[in-house]
Amino acid sequence: MDVMGDKATLFESGRFVQPSEEPTRDDLSDTGDAGEEVRLALAAQSGDAEAASVLGAMLLRRGDLDGAEPQLRAATAAGDRAAANNLGVLLHQRGYADEAAGWWRIAAVAGSAAAAHALGRHHRERGDEPAAEYWLRQSAEQGHALGAYALADLLEHRGDVSAGHWMRAAAERGHREAAYRLARAIDRKAGHEDEAGTDNAVALAETEQWYRQAAARGHRRAALHLGAILEKRGELKEAGRWYLTSAKDGEPRAACALGFLLRDAGDTENAAVWWLRAAQDGDGNAANALGALHAERGETQTAERWYRAALDAGDDNGAYNLGLLCAEQGRTAQAEQWYRRAAYAGHREAANALAILLLQGGDTTGAEPWFSKAAEAGSVDAAFNLGILYTGRGAEEMALRWYERAAAAGHTEAALQVGIARQREGDEPAAERHLRCAAGGGSAEAAYRLATLLDARRPPEPAHELGEVVHEKTECEEWYERAASQGHRRAQVRVGMLAAARGDVVEAARWYREAAEAGSRNGAFNLGLLLAREGSEPEAAVWWTRAADAGHGRAALRLALVYARRGELAEGQRWADRAVALGPAEVSERAGRLRDALREELSA
Repeated sequence: MDVMGDKATLFESGRFVQPSEEPTRDDLSDTGDAGEEVRLALAAQSGDAEAASVLGAMLLRRGDLDGAEPQLRAATAAGDRAAANNLGVLLHQRGYADEAAGWWRIAAVAGSAAAAHALGRHHRERGDEPAAEYWLRQSAEQGHALGAYALADLLEHRGDVSAGHWMRAAAERGHREAAYRLARAIDRKAGHEDEAGTDNAVALAETEQWYRQAAARGHRRAALHLGAILEKRGELKEAGRWYLTSAKDGEPRAACALGFLLRDAGDTENAAVWWLRAAQDGDGNAANALGALHAERGETQTAERWYRAALDAGDDNGAYNLGLLCAEQGRTAQAEQWYRRAAYAGHREAANALAILLLQGGDTTGAEPWFSKAAEAGSVDAAFNLGILYTGRGAEEMALRWYERAAAAGHTEAALQVGIARQREGDEPAAERHLRCAAGGGSAEAAYRLATLLDARRPPEPAHELGEVVHEKTECEEWYERAASQGHRRAQVRVGMLAAARGDVVEAARWYREAAEAGSRNGAFNLGLLLAREGSEPEAAVWWTRAADAGHGRAALRLALVYARRGELAEGQRWADRAVALGPAEVSERAGRLRDALREELSA
């Protein structure tokens, strides 16, 4: 009769039972209770009301309603309130609810908390909430756990704030469903406080305590939530134990979570076993996980089958994953179909993927509303993509607004774009703040730009090509190095220059060479300068040639001088012409004078 599915429990003087959880007739005879039953029967026959009550409870427990009823009626007639309560239970089991309520009322008036609980439940089932509240409160105030829980449930249904008090009272008296619901309530409240930035460590500890109490009493959903708390905290071994307990009790979400835990530990075979169990019980997340596992193995047909199973289970990720699978196979039309299905169901990443697909097909007009829908639903990538879309149209203000939104959610490239925009506007503090966010998120370009911004604040150093000033490494140099280590060519050149300034020729050459081999003409030019200074002019000429071919005017001028010194005047004149064309102005002027001199020499 309990709200959450617990059967009626009869407590009091050992004469109240739960028939479904007690021994059968055979068990009783095996354990020696048959002798006790004979003794009680003899006592009852001699008019002992208490013996009749206990015997009736024993027979009721065993499911012998015909044998229990006369005993309970006899004891009730003698004024035994426990017998009146149990008689009510018996009549309720027979389907005589109104007659049962009459006996419960007699027992409740006589002070039976169990009867008051049963009577309160009876009235609630019939929609008489005032009467239900009266009797449930009578039961709860006498310390009856089921009464406190049923009262809390009734008050919560009404939105009465006092529901929490009685839910806690039931939980403290050992009611596992009350403990679970109390934990859920505290958990939700803590979640709201977390969003508001409130420290809720105490609430989280209390939540865990109640989940643990309910889980220890066999509540499978409490075990699931307890496992999730422990997993988040990094206590994976204990989390796995609770997931396993919950999964064995038939909770598919726990089986799914256990599968992910095993997968992360590298045990994909056992992970698949638990995902299969959860998926067969209708867990869409597990079906998606199985689909992804088979997709990774190249078993696309099996993957598609599981994605469809996830979709059938009501998980929109199934449609999104089907779209991804089709897109990877080049089945664009089918991918669009699945993306649309998931997007119309509110799947924000599917909306973003659909917009990208449309954009790739040249349908900018069709892509924009899907980007907007995804961004408004919280897709950070969609917000960034809208920024790119508006930038392409020249709508810089709109683009910046979306970049800022994505950056605020932690999007690295969006933070870079905002940093560049603020730097262009002259707002150096805002530019630095966003560039630091982007650089910290792994953007090499942001690290380089941040370094240049910090570099510009340093006192100017004497002008030099290779540098001989020795100084300690600064923050801007550390950012240059981070960008350089990520393959940023301009940063590599700058790190090389800073190393040369410290006199570390080997380090400078390493960075120049790395930049040059990646296609940096400045890196090739500077490497040439370094090699020439070390006496390796032939090798320097090789790198200058590479730089000049890439459009570096100074490298072309250096080659013109090299060939002029070697007496190869025609080749020198050719490179001088090239330097004049490439510039900049200072180089063009010097190269022009050299070219004229070489021309005169050739014509002499």
